[in-house]
Amino acid sequence: MRYRRYLLFVTVLSCFFITGLVTGSKAAQEMDNRIYAGLLGKYVRNGLVDYQGFKNEEAKLDQYLKALEEDQYLKALEEIDTKELSRDEQFAFYINAYNAWTIKLILTGYPGVKSIKDLGSFFSSPWKKKICRIDGEVISLDQIEHGILRPRFKDPRVHFAINCAARSCPPLRSDPYEGAILDQQLNEMASAFINDPSRNRLERNTLYVSKIFDWFEEDFDGDVVGFILKYAKGGLKKGLEINKGDVVIKYLDYDWSLNAK
Repeated sequence: MRYRRYLLFVTVLSCFFITGLVTGSKAAQEMDNRIYAGLLGKYVRNGLVDYQGFKNEEAKLDQYLKALEEDQYLKALEEIDTKELSRDEQFAFYINAYNAWTIKLILTGYPGVKSIKDLGSFFSSPWKKKICRIDGEVISLDQIEHGILRPRFKDPRVHFAINCAARSCPPLRSDPYEGAILDQQLNEMASAFINDPSRNRLERNTLYVSKIFDWFEEDFDGDVVGFILKYAKGGLKKGLEINKGDVVIKYLDYDWSLNAK
């Protein structure tokens, strides 16, 4: 009888301990997101970035990047149940990683940097610098975008979520991407970008669009007009529907100047 009671006690105690570990893992995950969310909320307004503000709190950004480096977010989920590591959670993780490491890259030259391109060299672009410490590896921004985000998730909306610190880039969100609401966030960013007349506009039957649609045409299945129609509103939508079979696409120049506040 005493032995049974002892086993029951140990089992209950173990359950509490395991529950504590799981809760603790999730809490740590949320804490890491809150650090990044706090920085974005303070220093990103209407897509423009207060890099001096980020510079002043670079230690907090480093704390978040350290969590990415150790892959705490993914490992916490794996320790609970690998099935909980959903596609959207991974997708959001790598989008946040790309954006956060881009900010860090800019800070390495700030305030002297006027464009992210200033941080490259004649022989190598800034996107090829191996600065991103993730899951025990040191990789480049290009590797995150072209080696993970595009081929693994195959979602063209990623182009409106990742931010290259340039004026013509889709604006940086003032909150992190979250797996639970990722589809909504990606739709918001795609819609906002496409319906911004400074980035995409229709004049008679000529559709002036961002160079992004030229660089990554294959990601939009070679049908830029069709993709834009999915998110277009108002006059842009009406005009495209009327002229759909006769639309001429022209690509706008890309402004690489820093997206600084």
